[in-house]
Amino acid sequence: MVKAIPAPLRILAMVFVLLTVVVLLAPLIVVVGVSFSESQFIAFPPAGLSLHWYQEVWESGTYLPAAVTSLKVAVLVTLTATAMGGAAAIALYRRQLPFSDLLSTFFLSPLVLPTIIYAIGSLMLWSSLFGQISAATLWIGHTVIAMPYVIRTTLAVLSESDPFLDSAARTMGASRLQRLWFVVIPQCLPGLGAGAFFAFNISFDEAVLSLFLRKPDMMTLPVKIYGQLEFSPDPSVAAVSTIMIALTILMILVIDRMLGLQRFARN
Repeated sequence: MVKAIPAPLRILAMVFVLLTVVVLLAPLIVVVGVSFSESQFIAFPPAGLSLHWYQEVWESGTYLPAAVTSLKVAVLVTLTATAMGGAAAIALYRRQLPFSDLLSTFFLSPLVLPTIIYAIGSLMLWSSLFGQISAATLWIGHTVIAMPYVIRTTLAVLSESDPFLDSAARTMGASRLQRLWFVVIPQCLPGLGAGAFFAFNISFDEAVLSLFLRKPDMMTLPVKIYGQLEFSPDPSVAAVSTIMIALTILMILVIDRMLGLQRFARN
């Protein structure tokens, strides 16, 4: 028989959960509050409320082009990482590749490799082999760090799928391509959707790789935010950050509508 949890332990657990929520949400509340400030400086609580800094961002000649650049890179990385990561996950799950366990560890290694080390190594390798870095350098770098999330989420979905569906389709005379398109990929869709979400967010928010692997005239939004904070910080940075928070929440709502948030979270 399971004993009841002591009251002091329950209280301690509730306090711990409450502190965790505060630590997670407090910075976001500060950022949102600063974005509506009338002040010319970053200060919280705001002295007055105004939409001036959102107008400043909208009319800015630097924030919007940087956001468009980040969006283009993130979309391209999402498509590439989802296609390649999904294919790798299917092959690893079916163990159709030699040394599948070793390859699985290798594909997931970017999750534990420090980003700055990978960025410096990629810059040195690309410069020695191809010369000047380009937009392709940034695209490849972002794809490498985004793929493990697609592989991980797709493998999680495949591990819970019915392994006999593919055998049944083969028994009914379906070809390999037909089984892949009509059986395997539909089973992978929740994992692919979750992986695509992570890939997009990671690419759009990545600053270290973008700082090392971008062309001098190519400015992404995270790099622009870092530069603004370093040289002339003002509440426009908070306004941009608030917009990014809102877009992330919107993407979560879309995923909840399409896939179901609980099913997404399990993957």
